[in-house]
Amino acid sequence: MKRLRRDADAPPAPRTVPASEQAAPGRARVPGTAHIPGPAQVSGPVPVPPSAPQLATSAADSDREVQVARLFDLHYPSMLRLATLLGADDPENIVAEAYYEIYRKFRKLRTPEAAAAYLRSVVCNLVRMRIRHLQVARRHVEEPVDTVASAETSALLRDDQQALIRALRELPARQREALVLRHWLGLKEKEIASTMGISVGSVKTHTARGLATLTHAMEVRR
Repeated sequence: MKRLRRDADAPPAPRTVPASEQAAPGRARVPGTAHIPGPAQVSGPVPVPPSAPQLATSAADSDREVQVARLFDLHYPSMLRLATLLGADDPENIVAEAYYEIYRKFRKLRTPEAAAAYLRSVVCNLVRMRIRHLQVARRHVEEPVDTVASAETSALLRDDQQALIRALRELPARQREALVLRHWLGLKEKEIASTMGISVGSVKTHTARGLATLTHAMEVRR
């Protein structure tokens, strides 16, 4: 009887925990739950998949680059001719700046046609600002600023009559722009108005006045 009582009063033997259920060092284990490996047991960095906005932005950037490259292939020669005929002393830089501007604003343009129209408008504005800058600069120097046309520009103008080009460059800026857009680029009056930021009636007025001045200049030359 005494031995049985001693056995009943003895504390229960400790339970042996299997190795698979043992908690990782430095990490508490909640009874009744499976073991979760700690950070030290995970080898290598955990890859983080790109989010939906990141994927959309990357796709949009790729599409923008493709579209601008296509615009370059389609319109670069005509834009270079436009800048040259408008009187730019550095038409290549003007056109390059115009393409950079359209690259920045491309997401706001809804159609390729809108992009081409915006490109023409930017070229006209840049040439206008460049000419104004040169006019101001020439007032502060003793000698006129000589410009040297590049081989590419000379090639584009080789088939044009140099006398007509000189007379064209003597016209007021708006008349020159209207004539170049109409007779060299073949735009319609509505497209010219959009490019120049004026009304169709103003386009007609500038075109008529510029054409009359050119006609008179060529008749006097003869």
